[in-house]
Amino acid sequence: MMAVQIEKVKTFKALHAAERGFVMPNAWDAGSAVVLASGGVSAIGTTSAGIAFSLGKPDFDIRDAASVLTREEMFQRLRQIVEAVPLPVNGDLEDGYGAEPQSVAETIGLAMAVGLAGGNIEDNNPRAEGLYEEVLSVERIKAAKATIEASGGDFVLNAKIDAFLVGMADPLGTAIRRANLYLEAGADCVYPCGPNDLDTIKTLVREIAGPVNIVIGWGTIPLSVPVLLDIGVKRVSLGGSIARSALGLVRRSVRELCDEGTIKFAADQIGQQELNALFSR
Repeated sequence: MMAVQIEKVKTFKALHAAERGFVMPNAWDAGSAVVLASGGVSAIGTTSAGIAFSLGKPDFDIRDAASVLTREEMFQRLRQIVEAVPLPVNGDLEDGYGAEPQSVAETIGLAMAVGLAGGNIEDNNPRAEGLYEEVLSVERIKAAKATIEASGGDFVLNAKIDAFLVGMADPLGTAIRRANLYLEAGADCVYPCGPNDLDTIKTLVREIAGPVNIVIGWGTIPLSVPVLLDIGVKRVSLGGSIARSALGLVRRSVRELCDEGTIKFAADQIGQQELNALFSR
């Protein structure tokens, strides 16, 4: 590992060990990463949804080979984001680009090679409806951890749990059980994705024996960063929310332009000189 990456990983690990948690917005390209970093955050995540949408592809859909966001495309973008900002970057590595533990191990190796300080591996199986079987899911996390240890370097391994997203009978119980199994297998942080009410999130924080990542920006109940940090959430991410909001602005802009012939949307743009200065640093 390069010295700069080692320092980024140390910084990232320290954020997870601090008494109070932190917020980690998600970028989808180098430009969005630079703008997010200028806001004063301590770390940046990436969003597979935002990256896929920016390439005109759907997120997490492998049914149509022509529409798949490939691992090569993803890692090209991840490298650009890492090189654009001085902050630790956490990569959305989807399911590790393969069902078998060896595929996950290879993906983690690539993630470290492009300079990521950490990354998510999710247990949602894109090749079938539902989650990867529990024993296999644990083996996948173990394989990722073994790769990190064998490298002689370090990496913040985040295990994403999609029990709330796939219509399971007991998503809360499943998420808690899997989270603790993944932590035992070597994960540094766990990410039960989907709960949107404070009572459920409080239960997750209380029953999970390690740092918990919660995503905000979707669902029917607005969640705020301070409230989540107050109840013990260690890491607050935004997934594809900022990317989707940016695309929402694009759609509103063209509708206004075509329907009204005005450009009121341009009032909120960042100035040309300011962006030139920001991107020249």
